[in-house]
Amino acid sequence: MNRVELMDVPADGALYPRLSTADFHDCYRFPLSDSGLSALELLIAVLAASPAWIEGMMWLRNKAVRMIGLKDLGALGAVDPAKPPASYRPGDRVGIFSLVDIREDEVVVCDSDRHLDVWLSVRKLPPDGDRHWAAVTTVVRTKNRLGRAYMLAVKPMHRMIVPASLRSYLARKAG
Repeated sequence: MNRVELMDVPADGALYPRLSTADFHDCYRFPLSDSGLSALELLIAVLAASPAWIEGMMWLRNKAVRMIGLKDLGALGAVDPAKPPASYRPGDRVGIFSLVDIREDEVVVCDSDRHLDVWLSVRKLPPDGDRHWAAVTTVVRTKNRLGRAYMLAVKPMHRMIVPASLRSYLARKAG
């Protein structure tokens, strides 16, 4: 079953305390066919499975935002396939994010600039009977008008990008 579902941010997740100051947040869960993967391995696999249309949108985004003072993030799926997950450390780049915290069941990454902070968590959820799930949580805090304007434009796209990336990952696992 390859469904991606919107859910509440897990109350025991690393990003839950950030909700009180968030300007935007969401959380999607998806089924795991391989519950033996670590949260970091899941993050790397999901980013690497980014659909081509999302990478094209990131390219356009990067070209457009440089003109208004936001940074070029690069490609969402820019992960080094040769780098072993065990060699990652906080501060390392994973796609467009910097690694903040690594635990077996949850990994937290972030991208910050003077306009906004974007936090993302991939967390393995406790088993639901014989089903295994993981959740991707995004929390955004804007810092000024430019950050708020940026989020107005990005929010609808974000709600398409995360589920599409998860479905792409699930399709690769099934294929």
